[in-house]
Amino acid sequence: MFERSKLVPELMVTDLSNSLDFWVYCLGFEVAYQRPEDGFAYLDLNGAQVMLEQIDPDAGQWLTAPLTKPFGRGINLQIDVAAVAPITQKLGQAGFPLYRACKDTWYRADNVEVGQREFIVQDPDGYLVRLVERLGERPAAKS
Repeated sequence: MFERSKLVPELMVTDLSNSLDFWVYCLGFEVAYQRPEDGFAYLDLNGAQVMLEQIDPDAGQWLTAPLTKPFGRGINLQIDVAAVAPITQKLGQAGFPLYRACKDTWYRADNVEVGQREFIVQDPDGYLVRLVERLGERPAAKS
């Protein structure tokens, strides 16, 4: 049985087919299930999950204000992946420029630093997606 995550963002998109090309082909998500008649797809990548719903002005969707691109201002979705290199290659082949180049970053978490190789890309509607390859932990630098 498919196990749903406890927190699953649902992103409104302008064209479900274009969004699926990005999320499935480029990022490696799988379609867990979809309702094409509703312009809806539920995606999964090793437990990281997202729902996509195509905007339909006649569907009574939960929109608090008119949508203007880029969508998702003020949020970025961090997704753990096994390796970022194959994803950046697919994004380049598909013509998606990186919003922030790939780099190794170490973030302090109490007395350790958590490392991740990360980059940020915008999906077709402008949502920021940060893909992260875990590099492990090390003792935090003394301040």
